[in-house]
Amino acid sequence: MENSADRGDGAARVLGSAVQDGAPAGDGSAPVTNGHPPAEAAQGDKRNDRAHRPWRRVVVKLSGEAFSGDEPLGISPAVVQRIAREIVAVVRDGVQVAAVVGGGNMFRGRELAESGIDRARADYMGMLGTVINCLALQDVLEKLGVDTRVQTSITMGQVAEPYIPRRAIRHLEKGRIVIFGAGLGAPFFSTDTCAAQRALEIGAEALLKGTQVDGVYDADPRTMPDAVRFHQLDYSEVLRLELKFMDTTAVSLCMDNGLPIVVFDLMEKGNVVRAVRGEKIGTLVSRPEDADARG
Repeated sequence: MENSADRGDGAARVLGSAVQDGAPAGDGSAPVTNGHPPAEAAQGDKRNDRAHRPWRRVVVKLSGEAFSGDEPLGISPAVVQRIAREIVAVVRDGVQVAAVVGGGNMFRGRELAESGIDRARADYMGMLGTVINCLALQDVLEKLGVDTRVQTSITMGQVAEPYIPRRAIRHLEKGRIVIFGAGLGAPFFSTDTCAAQRALEIGAEALLKGTQVDGVYDADPRTMPDAVRFHQLDYSEVLRLELKFMDTTAVSLCMDNGLPIVVFDLMEKGNVVRAVRGEKIGTLVSRPEDADARG
């Protein structure tokens, strides 16, 4: 379960690849249980200054709930502008960026299904909600001076292009931002799974999951003061521990194809650029032996 952290005083207790903020630092002999070095051991080691190598093409998965700001539903223009500036900063850094936007601020197919609406029809309603967010983000991005294209898996020619992978890649090569809407165009699949699939199909080097929290936790720190934040995880650890920051279909797809995932706080200024450059923020999910991903 993902939740915001209580940052504490910066000291850390290491449990495998997990670090809990605010706990005593101990004597520096923290145990290592899954092959990852303690956080303290990395200090001063220049080889460990980065979590991974810089990436040049990424897919950013944007939480739909983030678009509503402090409101339960709808779109907050101020929040969309803030998110857009973060993405533009990455593009101006020379990185090719595509985005997948959720629709939780509009509709959630599963919740609608629980209220009695047919699940497949509810999911289609959710897909249409994502397109509304895509258009809002596109408008702000273009006002900031960056050409943007929206591609959707459900044909709606008056507002967006159809999803065509080679066309999306060409847009990226020309410096345009591509926003993918309407999920995979099929019910029962989340926008997380869509983000993983789109990243693989366009040859992205990583999937960046921007949320309203600063990483992956083993519990909700707002109700569990001892909740542990993970600095890095293997895909198998995510599945074994049943961590719910992303659905298992999306995690399995990334695992099968070696696609790194970074989970980070989208609302903190500069975090998208930091994630792309390889700075140690949030939680990195990748194969432990994948030196190319982790640098």
